[in-house]
Amino acid sequence: MKVAVTGAAGYIGTNLLHQLVADGHEVTAIDRAVPALTPSDCVTWVEGDVLDLDGMATALDGAEVVYHLAAMITLKQEDPVVWRLNTEGVATVAEAALTVGARRMVHCSSVHSFDQTNCDGVLSETSPRADDESGLPVYDRSKYAGELELDRFIDKGLDAVKCNPTGVYGPVDHAGRLSRLNKMVRDSALGRVPLSVGGGFDLVDVRDVANGLVLASTNGRTGENYLLAGQMVQLHELMKLGARAAGRRGPLFAVPLWVLKAIMPIAEPIGSLFGSDVMSESALGAIFAQPVVDSSKARTELGYKPRSSEETIRDLVAYYVRTGLLDR
Repeated sequence: MKVAVTGAAGYIGTNLLHQLVADGHEVTAIDRAVPALTPSDCVTWVEGDVLDLDGMATALDGAEVVYHLAAMITLKQEDPVVWRLNTEGVATVAEAALTVGARRMVHCSSVHSFDQTNCDGVLSETSPRADDESGLPVYDRSKYAGELELDRFIDKGLDAVKCNPTGVYGPVDHAGRLSRLNKMVRDSALGRVPLSVGGGFDLVDVRDVANGLVLASTNGRTGENYLLAGQMVQLHELMKLGARAAGRRGPLFAVPLWVLKAIMPIAEPIGSLFGSDVMSESALGAIFAQPVVDSSKARTELGYKPRSSEETIRDLVAYYVRTGLLDR
């Protein structure tokens, strides 16, 4: 089957390409820049802009399934570039998919399109959304607004579903630009993390996200959201497991959440002076909330089965060793 993937050179995109190729599909991989390496001869790379309707229609022509992954992540409160890409980009790809007669579109949104601070401790597909009244950062609000853009084209006849991964980590990643979570695990495996922070978040293996997207292409119901969760992982335990997998002790203790909240008014502006957003409300808001993410809908309707955090961390450290990012 011929399929197309936007944002194909990204973190999730790379893992999705590997699965689609393994499944025997003919893939058109679309991104702003064509990478030097491709998974196989089954992948045709196309340099494209998700804000260019004519270009997208040409790139998607003949595709039965379209996976839309292209997006920008930021912790800023406002960013017009991020807003446009995460909203207009969805609309452009949806219109192009409808124009070329794609059988289905799978939109990779995010758990951040939900208001995690206002969900009474349990997050499901019926929880409050990150709308304009939520006061959440632009990334959160733009991901929800992007879903609303997709809904407009579903009303016009496009068969599309929306997937919402939680915190994504695991192999494979890009050596020069590791994801935030993967970099934390690598730093711990290198013995660079003497202490960690309290609190946790639902984390999901990137390979399970790729599998969930594929499952949604066949089993998802039109217009529905599916939370692709893994399991709640305490950040201190994440760092400890990463260090132990590399034969190191890891952080000695975790700074309690109440301490982080108390020093936030001071730590955030100091961090910004050094170009760091780690100690900010935007970065730690979901950890402060610590919602339990209910993925029963994806498990029941899609057949989604995520792996354990222990397996992901073990595989991630092994991947670092295999690729030279970590000495054995």
